[in-house]
Amino acid sequence: MTTPSVDAHVRLDSHPAHSSAVTAALTGTQAHVAHMALEADGWIAVAENILVLARIDHEEPYWAEKAAQALNAEGITTEIAPSLREAIDEEWTWANYPMPWCTRSEIREVSDQAQKIYDDIQYGHLLIHAHAQDGHTTVAVGTYLSGGKSVYLHGENHLRQVADTFDSPAQALVAFEKAHGDTMRPGPAPMTDTERAAAKARTSLDTPAVEPEAPLPALEIVPAYAADAGNHDALLDTFLDAHGDWQKRRTWSDETTHAIHEDQTLRIERVHDAPTHETAWTIAAYETPVSDRMWVLTATGSTPAPVLQDLLHHLAHNNDWDTALGSPLDGGPSPPPRSPSPMPDGSTPWTAAGSTGHPPRETRESNSTPSPRSIPSRTSTPGPSEQARASTAPPGPSPHLRTPQAHCWPTCRKPSPTEPAPASPRPLFEHA
Repeated sequence: MTTPSVDAHVRLDSHPAHSSAVTAALTGTQAHVAHMALEADGWIAVAENILVLARIDHEEPYWAEKAAQALNAEGITTEIAPSLREAIDEEWTWANYPMPWCTRSEIREVSDQAQKIYDDIQYGHLLIHAHAQDGHTTVAVGTYLSGGKSVYLHGENHLRQVADTFDSPAQALVAFEKAHGDTMRPGPAPMTDTERAAAKARTSLDTPAVEPEAPLPALEIVPAYAADAGNHDALLDTFLDAHGDWQKRRTWSDETTHAIHEDQTLRIERVHDAPTHETAWTIAAYETPVSDRMWVLTATGSTPAPVLQDLLHHLAHNNDWDTALGSPLDGGPSPPPRSPSPMPDGSTPWTAAGSTGHPPRETRESNSTPSPRSIPSRTSTPGPSEQARASTAPPGPSPHLRTPQAHCWPTCRKPSPTEPAPASPRPLFEHA
C-alpha cells in the first residue's frame, strides 16, 4: 500500500547558536502535520513553523536523522542541510567515559535514559525533593507525580541514571539523608552548563550577543627616554629565555636576581621592587672572572623599557665590553694620558637614570679623540650603589646604544705589574 503524500516540507539544519542542536523549518499547506509529529518526538516550537531539538547528550544529529526517516515514512518530504549531514556522518564518542565496556549504541541508550529523566524534571513530571554532592558528581532524590514511585538519581547530564527506587517519598528521603546528610540541600541542584545551554537553545535561535570591545587607547609616540618604565622583570626574563649563554641565579633573598654570562665576565644584578629613583639594575664587566672590574653601569627603576631592551640587546650581540683594560670598549684607539687632576665631581663616562629619571647616556661628545675631562682620573672602582651623576646633556637615547662606534673608556686603573693577582674570584658586585 502506497503511503499518501502530505503537502509538507521539513528542512533540518544545525542550530545557529548551539553546537549540536538541530532546527526544523516547516513549509506547505499541511505543515501542521509535520509539526505535531515532531512535537511528539521531543522537538520544541520556538517560532511559527520553526522547531528545535536540543538535548543534554549532544546526540541531536543522530535523532534528527531518525526523525527524518519517520517523517519520510509518513509521506512528508524532508531535506537535510549539508552541515547537519556532516554532523550525522561524524563518528565520535565521549572522552574518559566511565563505562568503557559499553558499545557506541549502548552509550547512546544510557544517554537517552538520562535525557528522559532531564525532560521529566523540566516538564514537571518528576519532583526533586533534595540533592547533595557525592564526590565529583551530584545525587538527588525525587518522586514521579504519576504513579508515586520515588527514585534515587546519581550523576549529571548524559550520565544521570536511576540508582535505586523506593515505595514512598518518606522512605526515599530518610535513606537519602542517612547517606548524604552532610551535603544534603533541598530542591533540585543548580543547572549545569550543558543543561543551561540546552534550555536556551529551546527558547531562541538568536546567536549570543557580542559585547562591544572597549576602544583601545590612542597610541602616543614619545621619545624612548620619555616612555613608561614597563615591566622590568618580564624584560629580564625574556632576555634570559632568548639567550642561552646567560644563566639566571637567585640569591638568598627574593629581592634580587643575578644574571651571569657563561664566561663570567659580564654580570647583571636586578633589584626587584626598587623605588622609582633608586638603582634597579647594575651591569658590570670584568676582563677575567677573577680580575678587577672594568666598568659598571647602573639604571633606576624609572628607566624606560625600550632603553633597557636596547642595552640588553647590545650586551648580547656586541663584544665591546670584552676588552683589555685601558682600551676603548669598541676596540678603537687607546685613550690619551689621564688628566693630572681629577674631575671636580668625580663623574664617569657612563651615566644612568638618577634623580632626574633620565636613561643611561654618555656625557662626552662623540668625536674620535675624547677631551681630557671626559676620561676619569679616579683610580678606585665605584660600587654598584654609587650612581653616576646625571649628565647636563640634552635628554635622549644613549649614543652607545644607537651605534657600536661610540666610545666608552674603562673606569678602573690597570693593576701594577708587581701587584699580586687576587687569590680567589671577586664577588659578583662590590659594595661601597
